[in-house]
Amino acid sequence: MVRSAPRTVLTAGLAALVVCTALVTVSALAFPQGYSPARLTWPGAPTLLGWAHFDAGWYATIATEGYRYTPGQQSPVAYFPLYPLVLRGLGLLHVDTFLAGMLVTMVCGLGALYVFTLWARTRADEESARHAGLLMAFYPFAFFLYGAMYSDALFLLLIIAAFLLLERGQLGYAVLLAAVATAARPVAPALVVGLLARRLEWKHERGLKWSAVDLLPVLAAAGFVLYVLYQWKAFGEPFAFVKVQSAPGWDQQPGWRTWAKLRWFQGFSRRMPLSDGLRLVGHAAFTLGALALVWPCAKRLGWGYGVYTLAIVGLPALSSKDFMGMGRYLLAAFPLFLTLALLLRERPRWRWGVLATSAALMLALTVAYGAAEYVS
Repeated sequence: MVRSAPRTVLTAGLAALVVCTALVTVSALAFPQGYSPARLTWPGAPTLLGWAHFDAGWYATIATEGYRYTPGQQSPVAYFPLYPLVLRGLGLLHVDTFLAGMLVTMVCGLGALYVFTLWARTRADEESARHAGLLMAFYPFAFFLYGAMYSDALFLLLIIAAFLLLERGQLGYAVLLAAVATAARPVAPALVVGLLARRLEWKHERGLKWSAVDLLPVLAAAGFVLYVLYQWKAFGEPFAFVKVQSAPGWDQQPGWRTWAKLRWFQGFSRRMPLSDGLRLVGHAAFTLGALALVWPCAKRLGWGYGVYTLAIVGLPALSSKDFMGMGRYLLAAFPLFLTLALLLRERPRWRWGVLATSAALMLALTVAYGAAEYVS
């Protein structure tokens, strides 16, 4: 008996989680000099230490100490509050902050894969939904769904669930979940526009007239707005999270230099390590690849999803000085995985080649991440 697409994808994701956790463990033990903010509080080198790198320290600080903002310096306000709030809640149950962060990622990551496959079945056949789920499960940066202490898995679960509810006609619940999601990442405009566009298209597909109720997706910005109001009250600066991006070390000033990606071009030199060059080229290539899939997405899944993917890819791509981080940000452009599966439906050899290559890259990047190499 053939397993259903959601069960197949969930099984694949669970296997990937186990393998990736083993790899980051071995990598962290092999490179003990790699920085991890958890190393000071965890005795020895526990199994999950390799999942706590880079932004994990910021999230742990927010969860345990709260926010602070120092103009001109790197500050925790750059990170949206939902994920650290969940960690703080688990801390009240006496769960270690770093352990909580990894467990939340693992549970939400597997949940996101399962819900994604349910959503994919609303827009395509069972086989295509299965292939799309596998493409997401083995995406090169999917290890951010399997334990890395980042907010991506939580955010992805919420936004896919919101669109799934939207497809089922449950607009109110969809908007509620989306409002929670906009407290996790600064991409509220993309989610609001995407939900609104898809809702209007959904009504049109069923021959229904639009009404004022269909404007409810505007309320999905509530999480974002509440965080802005909090910063205004606490620090007198409603957009502190934007201003802090200009701090030394981050150097991500809004403006034409960032939009034109001058720092990306300036990052290349003859003496640069090969890994740095691959990182710069790799993230830019993934971004361009995602943008190239936006039009096929609109043709196959509808203009609502085309609008959403253009916004969810375009906003971070425009605001990034050198495309860094785009690899994992593209997880939020989940309709593109189904689009790719549909494009490869009649080309099984190409599909399996893409899956194999993608899985190999995911394992390699997992090892690098476990060794505290900055990959995204």
